Amino acid sequence: MPSTSPSRTCLCVVPGISATPYEDNLRYFQVVIAGPQSSPYEHGIFKLELFLPADYPMAPPKVRFLTRIYHPNIDKLGRICLDILKDKWSPALQIRTVLLSIQALLSAPNPDDPLANDVADHWKTDEPGALRTATEWTRRFA
Repeated sequence: MPSTSPSRTCLCVVPGISATPYEDNLRYFQVVIAGPQSSPYEHGIFKLELFLPADYPMAPPKVRFLTRIYHPNIDKLGRICLDILKDKWSPALQIRTVLLSIQALLSAPNPDDPLANDVADHWKTDEPGALRTATEWTRRFA
């Protein structure tokens, strides 16, 4: 596991989001995103990892959740279904934009473009139940 000494520089993106590079590999970042207000993820603190591939910024960063989350666009491995991390990537986009987009995805799940089909099905057939499950997972894991 990469070193995580407190002397590292924190890139505080915006309130509720921080990204801190690992000392031994400046292409890896530890990211922390606070769950958005008025969402089932409110009061949760979600840890993610972000990696800048060798061909960045021509290729998107690799980002995944380390904290378990019940969300139709995030699978059990923490992979994220977000267009700007795939075919809508542009070298003009900043890491800040990526992290803000991930936080926005927590506020507005899209079960019509799922990565976790079972969660998306639950969201479509019983949204109140899915929201309760998401809130419970946030309390338990984040």
